[in-house]
Amino acid sequence: MPAADADATAPLARHLLPDSAEEGPDGHLIVGGVDLVSLAKEHGTPLFVYDEMHLRARCREAVRAWGDGVAYGTKAFLCMAVARLVHEEGMWLDVSTLGELQVVLAAGVAPSRVVLHGNNKSEPELAAAITAGVGRIVVDSFDEIARLGRLTDTSDGVRGARPKVLVRVTPGVQVHTHEYVRTGQEDTKFGFSVASGAASQAVGALELLPGVELVGVHAHIGSQVFDVRHFEEAAHVVGEFAAPLGLPELVVGGGLGVAYVNDEHAPTQQAWADATRRACTRAGLDPTTRITAEPGRSIVATAGITLYSVGTIKDLPGIRTYVAVDGGMSDNPRPVLYGSGYEAFLPRELSARRPRVVRVVGKHCEAGDVIVDRGNVPADLHVGDILATPVTGAYGYSMASTYNKVPRPEIVFVRDGTPRVVVRRETVEDLLRLET
Repeated sequence: MPAADADATAPLARHLLPDSAEEGPDGHLIVGGVDLVSLAKEHGTPLFVYDEMHLRARCREAVRAWGDGVAYGTKAFLCMAVARLVHEEGMWLDVSTLGELQVVLAAGVAPSRVVLHGNNKSEPELAAAITAGVGRIVVDSFDEIARLGRLTDTSDGVRGARPKVLVRVTPGVQVHTHEYVRTGQEDTKFGFSVASGAASQAVGALELLPGVELVGVHAHIGSQVFDVRHFEEAAHVVGEFAAPLGLPELVVGGGLGVAYVNDEHAPTQQAWADATRRACTRAGLDPTTRITAEPGRSIVATAGITLYSVGTIKDLPGIRTYVAVDGGMSDNPRPVLYGSGYEAFLPRELSARRPRVVRVVGKHCEAGDVIVDRGNVPADLHVGDILATPVTGAYGYSMASTYNKVPRPEIVFVRDGTPRVVVRRETVEDLLRLET
């Protein structure tokens, strides 16, 4: 959570950087043994850079905190390289569309360790999941129950193993985060309400389907949650609902917050897991129940940094200074969508103080194309500098667009002094390939 009276001109706080980050002898930022200023010059900008060992460490923390069954929320960031990495580190993967499913399967992830989500799964999506043999399907509506009934009807349904399903419930807990990422309150498109009785009706309907196996209950209260008491409250409600059902699994979703600016600090995976288990115990849940979660942002966010090139600096006396870079809302829409805050810094002088107040903007034809609304940078910022925003490993590339026909950036993993391109830079030729 934010600390009081933070010095906005201070150097970038080190807890916002990947685990392997260090300052080189020339003051440059080095991640995974790679100088990021040199990397930007070699690979071009905008550029997403991920610390591979940071990713692996966060996966291991999640497995230690939750045990087998903990699933990575792929919507935070998905490419085949990250799918392989989290699979290697013992996590399951949760997907919410056919596209995400196909990417993780193409990466070699075992279908039995995949969870399918989605509030509006089509019959083709459900059929593909059942045929592939995904480990779990999280059921979100009565329409979906009907679809599953048709697909698993032994007379003309999808042939294959009887799918294991969880019922998604809404616990009626409203967390203090942006309204667009709250999902546990009564007024939501997700799941079945516990309070209204819809959740109990859904359980009854699923138990009547001979073609599916109901194995558990699922809930998710929202994203970017810093107070573990919200998780504890939700887990108690869901635990009380699940206890009399005697099902072997309970999944509490994701949502653990991460720090984006200097004066923020976030809870650990272990603190979240401990709070959840305390609540489930108080609720009377059978101690043999497998309690797991679906962290996404907290696995990948701080592992990633975005590098930009400064193209224009526009001083408006008495108003503000605009610093325009070669990316923008197409590679990081979070500030536009949620008013999200970020820091800005120069990787050529990591420990420099940042007394100059600027607004970092992109190159798109929108006044709202803002990356950092009120950022602090070193006084000697100039055109041609490499400017970085930290903590961009989640919901940057995964939400990226080609607005104004700007191709999406390249993604590089760094480890042991070696950069590895895992997603190549999109080109104008790629964009034209879809045209007819």
